Amino acid sequence: MSLKEKINEDLNASLKAKDSVRTETLRSIRAEILKMDKSGMNREMNEDEEIQLLSRLAKMRKESIVLFGNAGRTDLVDKETIQLNIISEYLPAQMSPEDAGVIIENILKETGFTEQKDFGKLMGEVMKQLKGKIDGKVIQELVRKRMN
Repeated sequence: MSLKEKINEDLNASLKAKDSVRTETLRSIRAEILKMDKSGMNREMNEDEEIQLLSRLAKMRKESIVLFGNAGRTDLVDKETIQLNIISEYLPAQMSPEDAGVIIENILKETGFTEQKDFGKLMGEVMKQLKGKIDGKVIQELVRKRMN
C-alpha cells in the first residue's frame, strides 16, 4: 500500500473517530503528497521520496517545537509534539546512534577515508545508506567524532 493510500485510509478513520489533531496532521501530509503529484512527476512517489517528504514534515515540527518552547508557548509545543509523533508513525523505525556508528565504521574501512578533507565524501556515502533511518544532524555529529 502506498503512503497516499495509507494516509487516505487513516484520514477517514480519524474523521470517524473525531480526532481533530490527527485529522489535521494527516490532512497536512496529504496536502504535501498532492503537491508532489501536481508537480508534474506523472508517477507515484517511490519509497525514498515518501520518506524524504515525511522527514521534511517531521523536521518542520521539530523546529517549531524549539521555537515555541523558546517563546514559552507550551500549548503549541504540545500540539506540535503530538503531530510529530503522528508523522513518525509513517517513517521507518529510527536507528540508534550505536548502530549508525557501526555502519559508519564499516564505510570508513571500505573507503579508507581518514583525513578531514574527506569529510564531505564520507558524509555522502553515509547518507546514501542511512538517509531516513536516523536524523542527519546525528549522522553529522557521529562522522565528525570519528574523523577527529
